[in-house]
Amino acid sequence: MTEFARPDGRKVDQLRTLIFQPNIAPNAQGSVLACFGDTRVICAASLERKVPNWMRQQGVTGGWLTAEYSMLPYSTLDRKQRDSTRGRPDGRGIEIQRLIGRSLRAVIDLQKLPDHTLWIDCDVLQADGGTRTAAITGAYLAARLAVGQFVAEGRLKENPFRDSVAAVSVGVYRNTPVLDLNYLEDKDATVDFNVVRTGGGQYVEVQGSGEEATFSQEELGSLLALAETGIAELIRRQEAFINQNMPRKEVVHAELGNKIPL
Repeated sequence: MTEFARPDGRKVDQLRTLIFQPNIAPNAQGSVLACFGDTRVICAASLERKVPNWMRQQGVTGGWLTAEYSMLPYSTLDRKQRDSTRGRPDGRGIEIQRLIGRSLRAVIDLQKLPDHTLWIDCDVLQADGGTRTAAITGAYLAARLAVGQFVAEGRLKENPFRDSVAAVSVGVYRNTPVLDLNYLEDKDATVDFNVVRTGGGQYVEVQGSGEEATFSQEELGSLLALAETGIAELIRRQEAFINQNMPRKEVVHAELGNKIPL
């Protein structure tokens, strides 16, 4: 009987190597290069003094947060055509950017963004599985960096974030539940999940399906447990990143929780 092994030799509950590099896009108020193994996503946050027309028309107060997501042509093994060249938007990209927006709006108080829109831009430099989960995890960090600058400049009165948010993929690969799938695992997985969760332990979204396969309640439980393990580590890494890259007045110890006051 062949012993189970992952393509990159990781344990079933082990994340890929994580790197969060700040200030990768100097013209954005907050930016991070989020690296999950060979998946690399630039996440940038910018504040615009404007809200969508529908908010003004419906008399909705506060501000808005929205996201855009794209995969650069050279991010995949075969060149990916740009939307502008193809003449129509990529349905997968639209789905992912909506997920990123929903995930961050779940942990922000939009009333503390009066008459402003916080734009989140996520551009995939290199894709090796889990681009949407890397984008969500990095986007939160980019937004936190931006918020710090906005408050320092007096453009915002206080930090609008109530909690942190992170995401990870899990799946069944070669009949075994595994955490944080790379491309080789993702393309051969019989079950694939993306899990988004807050630092406070609340789920934002669970996307899962069998790839022409089914899964049991036991497998579902194993996958969610793996996701909990992975997201707990991601949140610890987010806290360390914020403590290292924000002004000293914003530093908070892990035991005080994930709500990082300005």
